[in-house]
Amino acid sequence: MAQTYELVASLRDRVGKGSARTLRREGKTPAVVYGDKQPPLSIAVDTKETFLKLHAGGFLTHVATLKVDGQEIKVLPRDYQLDPVTDTLVHVDFIRVSDTTKLTVNVPVHIVGQDKSPGIRRGGALTIAAHEVALQVSANAIPEFLTVDVGGLDIGDAVHISAVALPEGAKLVDHDDFAVATVAGSAASASEEAAEAAAEAPKA
Repeated sequence: MAQTYELVASLRDRVGKGSARTLRREGKTPAVVYGDKQPPLSIAVDTKETFLKLHAGGFLTHVATLKVDGQEIKVLPRDYQLDPVTDTLVHVDFIRVSDTTKLTVNVPVHIVGQDKSPGIRRGGALTIAAHEVALQVSANAIPEFLTVDVGGLDIGDAVHISAVALPEGAKLVDHDDFAVATVAGSAASASEEAAEAAAEAPKA
C-alpha cells in the first residue's frame, strides 16, 4: 500500500486571480477539495510543504489527510498545475476519499531482476512497454508500485501484465494482456546465434 501523509490547510473565503496571487506571496497555494457528493471546498496549503511532497514521488497515488480548521479530510491529489516559467506550484485539486472509495490511478512499474536475466546477460536489450499501469483500486489499497521481475527472461521472452501481482480487488483499466517488458536480441547476439545454428547444422 502507498504511503500516507498529513497537510495543514486553511479555508479560503475569497477566490479569483487576485486572491490567488496574494496567497502565493504568503507562501501558500490555492487548492480545491471536491467529490463525495459534497460542495467543493476552497482551501490553501503550504507551498513549500506540498511542493516537497510532490517531488518526493507518488504524489497522485498517496492518500493525504488534510487538517482544515480542526477538521480532518482524507483526500487524494488528482491534479496540480505548475507555473510554466518558474516551475512553482500554483494550484492543486484534491478528491475526498474513504477506505472503500474506488479510484482509477496510474501506478508506476518497477523492473527487477535485470542482472539475473539470461537474455540480458547474453547481450539482449530490455524493452519496457509501460512505465505505469492504470488500475481501478480502493483508496486504502493503492500500491506504491507494481513489481515486474525479468530475471527469468531469455532473448525473445516477455512478461505480460497478467503475470504481475495486483492488489486484492484491483482491476486493470483499458488494458489487454500486453507485454510489460521484453528482452530483444541485439545485432551481435543475433549474429552469434546464427553462427551457432550454422555450426550445429548437419553437414551435407
